[in-house]
Amino acid sequence: MRRSRKVKILATLGPASSNETMIRKLFEAGADVFRINMSHTDHDSMRTLVKTIRKIEKGVGRPIGILADLQGPKLRVGKFARGGEDLKIGQKFALDDNEAPGDGSRVHLPHPEILRAVRSGDRLLIDDGKLQLRCESNDGKAIRCVVVAGTRISDRKGVSLPDTDLPVGALTEKDRRDLDAVLATGVDWVALSFVQRPEDLSEARKIARGRAALLAKIEKPQAVARLAEIIELSDAIMVARGDLGVEMPIEAVPGIQKQITRACRRAGKPVVVATQMLESMITAPVPTRAEVSDVSIAVFEGADAVMLSAESAAGQYPVEAVTMMNNIAERVEQDPLYSGIINAQRSEPEATGADAISLASRQIAETLKLSAIVTYTASGATGLRAARERPQMPIIALSPVVETARRLSLVWGTHCVVTEDAHDLDDMVDRACRIAHQEEFGKPGDRIIITAGVPLRTPGATNMLRIAYIGSDGQGGI
Repeated sequence: MRRSRKVKILATLGPASSNETMIRKLFEAGADVFRINMSHTDHDSMRTLVKTIRKIEKGVGRPIGILADLQGPKLRVGKFARGGEDLKIGQKFALDDNEAPGDGSRVHLPHPEILRAVRSGDRLLIDDGKLQLRCESNDGKAIRCVVVAGTRISDRKGVSLPDTDLPVGALTEKDRRDLDAVLATGVDWVALSFVQRPEDLSEARKIARGRAALLAKIEKPQAVARLAEIIELSDAIMVARGDLGVEMPIEAVPGIQKQITRACRRAGKPVVVATQMLESMITAPVPTRAEVSDVSIAVFEGADAVMLSAESAAGQYPVEAVTMMNNIAERVEQDPLYSGIINAQRSEPEATGADAISLASRQIAETLKLSAIVTYTASGATGLRAARERPQMPIIALSPVVETARRLSLVWGTHCVVTEDAHDLDDMVDRACRIAHQEEFGKPGDRIIITAGVPLRTPGATNMLRIAYIGSDGQGGI
């Protein structure tokens, strides 16, 4: 089974899509990677989902990626004596360390790290920004605020602090337990929430020890300010537009999305655009025109993947949502303007042999109108560098490591095939041609270009390219 598009689709699993039949339908409709949201999934359910996906993977004979999304710190106010209070703009309101139920003048804030960190002038956004407070003073025991916007606060509503750099890491005790559990099942990607600084990735990296790739969710202004460093230390990035739109001016989010997407493309790191892409399809069988345009922009921009959240996890039309996203992506990539936009955003290669080979293979393939670029990759690095070039033709990533093939299922343009390593150069050419023919990327007489490292089985040593014909028997010829 091959896709007719380069961008990948990441579908979240949940109550509407947790059984084998539905997950298989989502894969057949176009899902390349499945997301398990650990905010709403216990360990037993997570293990069942992973087992089900691996069963489907074996049945379809295609590597399928799994991403486990950790919850991260959840900052919330305490409870009220009456369940909530109506406030007025301009009135005073405090968040403090008093555990007594809240009233119209104050509420408990069970987060001493916030009480220590907030400064005069900092904003506090309650309930996804529906209520906005501004700190007037803070003595470490009570943050005394004025109501700037909104009129209602109630039990356990979330608190966002766009102006405050909190001295807390990205992993909570729950996250550490979840991380150990998901790593034990062999998930391919782990997404980290609440990333503020590059150091937030360090603990997860030490725990993972290479067993899963790390994806940093950019959802806070502090992360945007240190984007380059976070990209460098991450294996992939997610543009988490929902939280970004709460903590930053919502009109700034489209520009930030483009900034992050282009920075990731320059770095050769996968980037996922997420949140509310086809939101109306939670309850409707078709999206709005604006949502179709939103997905299209991410595809035109060259994002590696676009993500469905509640649309596939809890919506009434999960299969239709994946199908719609697949159809939008296919149509955009066939648009006459698509290749020009993608090419205009292409970055200069880095001064490495791998980048030089990747650039040359794309240029040769496009000049000679070859059928595919075939890369041999054990670690996945060669596949990533090939995808960074955003070639017009498909990238067939051949790997003897199934974990590598699964991780690359998130990467733009890569069609991953698990195959044993080539024995010698002749076998390398024959194997590449045979697989390109079997996977329907070329027919006898077509040409492909092959990149690999010599000597063979040397990770990170991409230094060779070869043009080959697909013979009448599906084997290769120079």
